[in-house]
Amino acid sequence: MKKLKDTKLDLLLKNNWPLYQLDINNAFFYGDLKEEIYMTIPEGYYTEAANTNKLCKLTKSLYGLKQAPRQWNEKLNAALVESGFVQSKSDYSLYVKNSDDIFIALLVYVDDIVITGNSEIEIKKKFKAFLQTKFMIKDLGKLKYFLGIEILNQNDGICLSQRKYCLELLNDYGLLGNKPIDTPIECNANINSEPSEKDSLLINVIGYQKLVGRLIYLTLTRPDISFAVQILSQYMHAPLKSHLNLAFRTLRYLKNAPGRGINLVKGNNFSLHAFCDSDWAKCKLNRKSVTGYLVYLCNSLVSWKSKKQTTVARSSVEAEYRAMATVACEVIWIKNLLLDLNIKVPLPVQISCDNSSAIQISANPVFHEKTKHFDIDLHYLREKICTGIVKVSKISSFENLSDILTKGITIKHHNYLVERLGLLDLFQTKLEGTC
Repeated sequence: MKKLKDTKLDLLLKNNWPLYQLDINNAFFYGDLKEEIYMTIPEGYYTEAANTNKLCKLTKSLYGLKQAPRQWNEKLNAALVESGFVQSKSDYSLYVKNSDDIFIALLVYVDDIVITGNSEIEIKKKFKAFLQTKFMIKDLGKLKYFLGIEILNQNDGICLSQRKYCLELLNDYGLLGNKPIDTPIECNANINSEPSEKDSLLINVIGYQKLVGRLIYLTLTRPDISFAVQILSQYMHAPLKSHLNLAFRTLRYLKNAPGRGINLVKGNNFSLHAFCDSDWAKCKLNRKSVTGYLVYLCNSLVSWKSKKQTTVARSSVEAEYRAMATVACEVIWIKNLLLDLNIKVPLPVQISCDNSSAIQISANPVFHEKTKHFDIDLHYLREKICTGIVKVSKISSFENLSDILTKGITIKHHNYLVERLGLLDLFQTKLEGTC
């Protein structure tokens, strides 16, 4: 969700388009049922039928039915298509209308709709009026708060922050008064995978799972904790006490700047630039490597990921190469998504990597023994390089921004990368300005 939303917000920033929000009241009640579904007579329904074995036959979907979400989606899709919108093939939650010099884009999340476009008259007087003929809608005006994410306007762009969500998380675990920490994970931290005498299994597994789940949602605007959270999420079914300690360390790090978020700034073009990195054989349990990548649209961070690779890499070069292939897939997806928004990305897209051997393999069309076992990624990346979609360039390890997604780093390096990522805490800035 973050990728589509951030990309769309970059579009409206460049063109100074307004951003509105709508909510559909009782959305699931609009769905039409195709199957025959019956329910018992509700309690308190005093009729003759209530005293017999008769049942109610549903003609509309109700909350709680398995069919309700799908039927609502079909109903909304049919209404938007009738209004002239086209559903994106890159992301089915995006709808675009482009006709007679009028461009409108919608982002749908169940019953919440975000709207932007180049014509306020078309949005307010035509589209909203059309939706009111189909559904009961609640016009929430300009977008300020969406799914726990606060949209803060500033002179050169907007900032996406989850400050309220973060403070509630800290309050629920009693850490609002704790001393903050400068990094979410120790430098070169060793994470235990098996229980021992000093590191036993947790008894309250459900509590650990709830905490990690809330941290995962927080990574929508906090890529600086993505590496720590992806480690925590690997032990959801058998967590150790050290894993819980790492989760609380991450919370203490959030206490340092709870209002920090993604800063989207206005740019002159829509060029893409990606960074990728890997940490070879990071996992002690199965020796799989960690992939981390960042994708920038102009000067704004729009996509990031920290994830353990699915297969074991036999060398650091192979691990780096798989990371390059992964970010190439992400770049192509974002490029196709921007095409649905009538934006052509300048090609080739630059991918920065700090491994010279992996870069040489990507440019060398000759196969040898070291590359036989990952030839699918090899063919894929070379094909994209040959067709001019992407190009790989060398960057120093210190300047590789994706390092923050693959390993624990020093405080100085962490603060430097956080600043380079474009993360901003407007609340802290305002506080400092008033002192």
